[in-house]
Amino acid sequence: MAVARGDRPAERVLRGGQVLSVFTREWLELDVAIFDGHVVGLGSYDAEQIDDCSGVHLVPGLIDGHVHLESSKLMPHEFARAVVPQGTTAVVADPHEIANVLGRRGVEWMLEASAGLPLDVYFMAPSCVPASPLESPLAPLTQADLSELLKHPRVIGLAEMMNYPGVIAGAEEELAKLGLASGHIDGHAPGVGGRRLNAYLAAGIRSDHESTTADEALEKLQLGMWVMLREASGARNLLDLLPIPMRYGPQRCLFCTDDREPDFIVREGHLNQMLRAAVAAGVPAEDALVMATLNPALYHRLPGLGAIAPGYQADILMLKDLTDFRPYRVLKRGAEPVFPDRAAPDWVRQTMHAAPVSASSFRVPAVAGKIRVLGVRDQQLLTTTEEMEPAVEGGCCVADPGRDLVKLAVVERHHASGRIGLGFATNVGLQRGAYASTVAHDAHNLIVMGVDDEDMALCVGRLAELGGGLVVAEAGRITGELALPVAGLMSDRPLAEVFSRLLDLQAQLARQGVRGRAPFMTLSFLGLTVIPELKLSDLGLVDVGSASLVPLVSD
Repeated sequence: MAVARGDRPAERVLRGGQVLSVFTREWLELDVAIFDGHVVGLGSYDAEQIDDCSGVHLVPGLIDGHVHLESSKLMPHEFARAVVPQGTTAVVADPHEIANVLGRRGVEWMLEASAGLPLDVYFMAPSCVPASPLESPLAPLTQADLSELLKHPRVIGLAEMMNYPGVIAGAEEELAKLGLASGHIDGHAPGVGGRRLNAYLAAGIRSDHESTTADEALEKLQLGMWVMLREASGARNLLDLLPIPMRYGPQRCLFCTDDREPDFIVREGHLNQMLRAAVAAGVPAEDALVMATLNPALYHRLPGLGAIAPGYQADILMLKDLTDFRPYRVLKRGAEPVFPDRAAPDWVRQTMHAAPVSASSFRVPAVAGKIRVLGVRDQQLLTTTEEMEPAVEGGCCVADPGRDLVKLAVVERHHASGRIGLGFATNVGLQRGAYASTVAHDAHNLIVMGVDDEDMALCVGRLAELGGGLVVAEAGRITGELALPVAGLMSDRPLAEVFSRLLDLQAQLARQGVRGRAPFMTLSFLGLTVIPELKLSDLGLVDVGSASLVPLVSD
């Protein structure tokens, strides 16, 4: 307060820049005085250090409203190293990926691993582990687990309530979870509208990041939901949703990346990529910045973040223009960020417990009539339910790359049960070999797709040796791999190396015929039983609409 009054000098003053007031969406020509990591005043100030910001736009650090850190395939400290230079200075993470693999203990490790970084990492307690009763994680996360997690000062609410059918139906177990969160609950309601959406909101849920059309987002906004505009590796929804803030303003809209792989971050950026795309589409820069700063702070009840104003944390980006949004300088708590290196303990790395498999493990006996097939959609998490005549060979249903019909399997990897769900998919393009991943939302069992059973078995065996990861096989040999030994989800290597290996894998898949911009991210969501329409888990084919297992043969 003494510095704010001008009775003593600030530690640092940013002078000569255009300062964004996110409250009025105007630019102020004022000094920014910084003391003890906070902005203490805007006006005319002196300091021990004065930074000349002439010709520079000063904006608050960006806040990701909903992200799964594990999907970056990077450990938290390496994720911070990747996104802070892009302008992201805070994130609100849902650690349900590691919770499915390692339970509450895994979430507690993520809290420890993300402490003290030049990136504020807040968490929401995972509400649905498993995502539905039709998936098999290590073990369910109980109400007692959630209660303990919610005691942590950086666990600020309940993460996305993915069992929306259960909430809408009034399931006592799900409603009891909602009562733990002091009213701060993220939603997950893909395609939900009308009375069902009313019921979901009546349960106390206040946000959603699953809208894929402007009409869907508008209905949710009209009913008072905070709408998260998502731009993820496997779900690029931003441009389809921008008509909402362009017509109605940025109120109750915020940006999130949800699941973004390293190649997307390196090539295009993080939240700053969303700013760039929004402004290029016609959104005023000030509105776009509010959706990436103030609004996520307001929604998530983070009063010290999201603005350059007295009492706010001095997370400040210096931009030379309002089109590219690549900061040439980032201040975190008033200083240049310093990134630590950290290692994962052995127990976090020992999570592969799949039973051995062989080519015969993927045998599908011949059936009469058409079969249900997952229709894959590029850059979308939604799938369709297709009906196709099976290809039959040697008394078995087999892949038929000539008709773009590939085999899909989910292998349980937490308890060595030997359980395998089998099905088929289309609109993938794979012509030869197989590829597999232990990143398989949300239970993160092992998911493998192929046109050759021998190569599928080879992929599974190699992932067991690696401790998890991504692999590609063709003609009886492994042609590429990326080890993810940290819970089978994250690498212990630097961003540049993970990026390079991922690019090599994607190039190999392209040579084998696979289409799409993010083939491994797309594969990983084919097992998520809470996003319509048809999915596959270790228990079998799942009709998401009816939340039930269905046979391979269509009616």
